Amino acid sequence: MVKHVEPDKILVKMPSLRAVKSFVAAAKYQNFTRAAEALCVTQAAISRQIRELEAALGVDLFKRAGRAVELTEAGTIFYDAAYLSFVNIAQAADRIKSSHSSKKVLTICCSPAFSALWLSRRLPDFFAANPEIDINVVTTENFLKMEPGVYPDVFINKVTDPREGYRSIPLFHDIIYPVCTPQFLAQNPDVNTLAGLRDTVLLNLSPYGRAQIAEHVDWSVWFAFHDIQLNKRPRSGKHLFNANDYNMLIQMVLSHQGVSLGWHHLVSPLIDQGLLVKPVEQEVIFKEKLHYLTYTEDKEDNDEFSWFRDWLLSSLS
Repeated sequence: MVKHVEPDKILVKMPSLRAVKSFVAAAKYQNFTRAAEALCVTQAAISRQIRELEAALGVDLFKRAGRAVELTEAGTIFYDAAYLSFVNIAQAADRIKSSHSSKKVLTICCSPAFSALWLSRRLPDFFAANPEIDINVVTTENFLKMEPGVYPDVFINKVTDPREGYRSIPLFHDIIYPVCTPQFLAQNPDVNTLAGLRDTVLLNLSPYGRAQIAEHVDWSVWFAFHDIQLNKRPRSGKHLFNANDYNMLIQMVLSHQGVSLGWHHLVSPLIDQGLLVKPVEQEVIFKEKLHYLTYTEDKEDNDEFSWFRDWLLSSLS
């Protein structure tokens, strides 16, 4: 007997993927001709596929004005969903292809600040010594909730408890001190005291939108360790700027706009280059605030991970 299988409701309801692909290209370029060039088909084929898609959905997806087209409200909704789906499919295909590539690949997850200020300046040395290994970097501030389908081999962050199926190696602790440019210090010599520092332009790292995997340290916390109350600043004084993007704060410091807290492992190369200075000697040391190298258990004896681990540890020494 022939066993009958119930039709899959999702797949049956799906519009033609070829038509959706044409729609996404047309929506991206807002021009049927450019969409056709991008997909290496004719403009007539693009038009026909979109007409079929609109007929299947029962709505207009574009407002047509000569050669230019503009998405309708329904078109915008469909584009957002369709484009994201195609991105996910393309990324999955890349991961599958890379897993069968002659090169070994490590996917590393870390914060945007660590990626930009620490990892990026050191990776050329790793690549020079390990040309057979490719590195994928995924940055996030929310380490507690990864995007679906993202499974890093390595995390570098402050999560103290290893995730299920992972192991951790302690790396270093936090040392935090104020930083500014030599030019800002020359123009504002009073910042070489804690009182003068409190009253200057302060660039503050706010906690908004950041996963609380460790206690947050901002200017009020840092000053409290030195018995200084930030709220004693003159109300008509210089501004206190808040942002949850540490890279932005460092760029503002480098353009002489104020003083930020500097995490030693991130800003020490800029100090060594003379781009930044420490206006005061005081610092706060958190020996319990450790950063960790967390890796999947199946990488324990893996060559590419072992080389990356050894390189990372030697870079910190």
